[in-house]
Amino acid sequence: MKLFFTHKEIALKKKRTALVVIGIGLVIGIYLIVSHRPAKMPELPVVAIAPATQDDVEIYGEYVGRVRAQQFVEVRARVEGYLEQMLFAEGTYVTKNQVLFVINQDQYRAKADKARAQLKKDEAQAQKAKRDLERIRPLYEQNAASQLDLDNATAAYETAEASVAMSSADLDQAELELGYTIVRSPLAGHISERHVDLGTLVGPSGKSLLATVVKSDTVLVDFSMTALDYLKSKERNVNLGQKGLVDFAEPQVDPRTGTFSVRAEMPNPERILLPGQFTKVKLLLDVREKATVVPLKSVIIEKGGAYIYVMRKDSTVERRFIELGPEFQNQVVVERGLAPGEDIVIEGYHKLNPGMKVKVSPAVEDKKTEEKDTIG
Repeated sequence: MKLFFTHKEIALKKKRTALVVIGIGLVIGIYLIVSHRPAKMPELPVVAIAPATQDDVEIYGEYVGRVRAQQFVEVRARVEGYLEQMLFAEGTYVTKNQVLFVINQDQYRAKADKARAQLKKDEAQAQKAKRDLERIRPLYEQNAASQLDLDNATAAYETAEASVAMSSADLDQAELELGYTIVRSPLAGHISERHVDLGTLVGPSGKSLLATVVKSDTVLVDFSMTALDYLKSKERNVNLGQKGLVDFAEPQVDPRTGTFSVRAEMPNPERILLPGQFTKVKLLLDVREKATVVPLKSVIIEKGGAYIYVMRKDSTVERRFIELGPEFQNQVVVERGLAPGEDIVIEGYHKLNPGMKVKVSPAVEDKKTEEKDTIG
């Protein structure tokens, strides 16, 4: 064991002791500074709020409908013959009674000529029978002719008149068939392509469908809806998108689907809607007067029900359970649980708990200030 130290060793020990004392002093000083610094307050969650509004709300139902033409007519050959002419451009607009096709007329013209000649022959026979009767009647009255002669003359005249009537009917039938060789459009509309080629034998016993004509400046829209929706819409004198009218409803409900068919008529002058396509039907079902309305994004839906956060006057939030009504345009009607004018949280509610104090977004505050300045 060393009992004596040199001057150099003594000086080094003093230096180490001084450094240790200085280090301990720094630690104590830092601790005292930190312990006396005021604690930083936690930042309040920032939320966006908006007042619940009151408005008259129109409730619409949306359905899938199918468009069909108001009139769709098949043009058919009513007499048999070879198709000779086509007098229209396929896919174009045709007028009512416009000539579309011509079927060979030879046999029908000959039949009409024969019926016309037969009529003239029968008319001549009727004239002769009439003159014979007119001669026999005064002779019978003078007892110069027998009853048999008068009966024969009368029968001959009546038979001749009947023949005239029959020949006249045959001529009408022949001329009608001759007229059928000229095929006309039964209505105004757009015509399809031809279904047979020229030179084809057409008629009731063969290929009779020549083309189709569609009238689509007015269209019909068929869709299905529930009985409850239909009754609501009838109470409101429903129209279809301010454009069409519901003019027919099936008298019974389909038990398989619980719906029934409804038809609406809609003007279509520009032919935007094409027969056969599907379209969306928007139907006014109800009008809720002075309803409380909130943005749909402000509603939280969980197993326990739907609720929103309502901001109190002391800037704390309250969880409020509400009863929801119909939705429309990203908004929803509140049936119960909220009064118009109450401020609700529309953004930032995911970080909230009931009773928590919040801070309103500066953008919202600036907007309120601008509104006050405008009113003032």
